[in-house]
Amino acid sequence: MIKVWTDVAEAGFLDRYGERGSTFAYLPEAPGARAASVTMPVRLPSWSVPFGLLPIFEMNLPEGFLRERLRLAFAKATGTFDDFDLLSIVGRSQVGRIRYSGEKDQLQEDVPFQSVDEILERRRGGDLFRYLLEKFAAFSGISGVQPKILVRDESAFKKREHAGRRLSESYQGATHIVKLWEANEYPQLAANEYFCLMAARKCGLDVPPFRLAEDGMALVIDRFDLRMDGSNRGFEDFCVLNARRTDEKYRGSYETSVMKRFAQFANSTHVNEDMEKLFTLIALNCALRNGDAHLKNFGILYDDVQGEARLAPVYDLVTTSVYLAHDRLALTLNGATQWPAGKELRKLGETRAGGTPAKIRQILERVAAAIGEVATEARSYRKQHPEFAEIGKRMLAHWESGVKTSLDA
Repeated sequence: MIKVWTDVAEAGFLDRYGERGSTFAYLPEAPGARAASVTMPVRLPSWSVPFGLLPIFEMNLPEGFLRERLRLAFAKATGTFDDFDLLSIVGRSQVGRIRYSGEKDQLQEDVPFQSVDEILERRRGGDLFRYLLEKFAAFSGISGVQPKILVRDESAFKKREHAGRRLSESYQGATHIVKLWEANEYPQLAANEYFCLMAARKCGLDVPPFRLAEDGMALVIDRFDLRMDGSNRGFEDFCVLNARRTDEKYRGSYETSVMKRFAQFANSTHVNEDMEKLFTLIALNCALRNGDAHLKNFGILYDDVQGEARLAPVYDLVTTSVYLAHDRLALTLNGATQWPAGKELRKLGETRAGGTPAKIRQILERVAAAIGEVATEARSYRKQHPEFAEIGKRMLAHWESGVKTSLDA
């Protein structure tokens, strides 16, 4: 049995249910503000599923390489290794406000220190990938097929550069997300995402501070769910909002599973602003040719589970067509997964985001202009980094095609 904590307070207990499912029950005295998810209000009956974990508890489970590494490390001790076992390992250090502990244990989130500057300056050379995984795999409750780890940087306690404020020195959790890639599988993926995030920022979207390692092998991103006092904001992805498992992240449409669903949960006075940003992000994904903009790569952020919810900052944004030449949309748009024409995006903006034709055209023009500006910087980076030359050339070609086709620019 696993104890579930929300906002650093006991909320209830999670246990296996039947042969392959799980069940969660709130403590009888749990107030409404202790709810684990906007989709799971506090109630007396338990919440149960016949297979796997409830979406909010599955949300941060590592996938792919990191999951397999943890399985190999712990399966011998546990006898089996399912989602419940994985959650019991990485549950103490998660993105968002939920934490997990043993049934009779107190909350303990201590993460080892790791200098972010050391990662960026590649002082450990080729051993950095292995070293970081060995040190932080068990502290990395964050989803994704490619390896991501949560680290605690000691310099974050001196000053958060983007905020100009000090982080509470009593904070024991992770401060940054480090994204790593196997060079032979997806070469230059860190630089790829670096320039895609730069384009998102120039579009006016919210993007947490991010930095690229000198050798292009890692991308370091500040956590966007972390407050200066060391507490965490609530975060939920669109798999959770659609009550779907992680393996269903490619099921749904941008019209209903993303934009309509966001409108249902965006309990905020800023809903019109956020709907415009959400449309902008979808248009940017199309123009950048990101075929991995699935349900887990959109999210909401909130301070109170019963209060206002805002669109989460941009994350996991890459030009996937560089590696998959015939890649398509992750979800359907207008009933299909082909890259959309400009008229289809304009229809989406006018019918789902509620924008006027003039406003939607303005947004698409802004996206095209932002990509153009970043393309210039990417060309300069190519000249200085020969290892990025081929990937960068293909990336920029896909951007040009995406802007011309999907933005009518």
